Amino acid sequence: MTTYAMPTCSGHPTELDAVTPEPEVLRQAGDPARCERRMLTIHAHPDDEASKGGGSAARYAAAGVGVVLVCCTGGEAGSILNPALDLPDVKERLPQVRRQELIEATAYLGYQRVWMLGYQDSNMPASNEPGTFAAAPLDETVRALVRLIRRERPHVVVTYPANQRGYRHPDHLRVHDASMPAYKAARDPAFHPELGEPWAPQKLYYILWSRASLVARHKAFVQLGLPSPFNPARWKRRRSMDHFLTTKVFVGDHWEQTRNALRAHATQVDPNSRHWFGLPPEVDRTAYPYDDYILARSAVRTKLPEDDLFAGVNGDRA
Repeated sequence: MTTYAMPTCSGHPTELDAVTPEPEVLRQAGDPARCERRMLTIHAHPDDEASKGGGSAARYAAAGVGVVLVCCTGGEAGSILNPALDLPDVKERLPQVRRQELIEATAYLGYQRVWMLGYQDSNMPASNEPGTFAAAPLDETVRALVRLIRRERPHVVVTYPANQRGYRHPDHLRVHDASMPAYKAARDPAFHPELGEPWAPQKLYYILWSRASLVARHKAFVQLGLPSPFNPARWKRRRSMDHFLTTKVFVGDHWEQTRNALRAHATQVDPNSRHWFGLPPEVDRTAYPYDDYILARSAVRTKLPEDDLFAGVNGDRA
């Protein structure tokens, strides 16, 4: 990774003294800055944006919100979970394939801008190879995220919680570790002013799969007499975080968009997976039509529980 120049919010390029990753715009459709309300989501790999809060992105994009994705890695180390695509030529082109899948998936969800942060997938357990997300200095990643927050000027930021006992992928953990200080530092004019004009997001959320969502889908399988891909015994061994939930966003009207986005990640999502597609569509779309969040930081007054990530937000145009 090398030093690079990138336009600041004022439009003037600056040269950073420190080494930083080289974000690139993978896909753009419209200009989020023209929207009165804006949301930025930070995810680890291609497919995370569809499986974690994809319905929310689609809902807010349809409502005129400027929705921006930061994808921290290219997902190069991920397994090919679709047997039909587990082929030598696909493996050879996997980084390019996963970029194209992300382009298609985010088009379904209505993301207006998609940033690739510039890191490689760290694998699980972490390989610690140079250039991987988990091996990068944390302050380097914080600066990179601050730069994008200041450029995109979101009112709402979505990231991952610290508690990821169900899936402790190093890249998911690093998303949390970097996005929390970046959220705070973006508003501080003394923090690397060369990264752009300070910007203070108004709310930060953790996206998570709630126990309630898993239970609801499990019950739907059982009621239909279908084999469930869920193992309730595992839930008893893990403490639920549902008591921390603050915000339940209805996404039932965007169920089909979310499913199409998942299918677009064809190397990572098996179209025959019972977990994703085992329920009949008419049941699946109503089994649990919500995305669940924890409000982690807020600079505005809001009454909990919420049903809207923008509750209490004062919108404006950048």
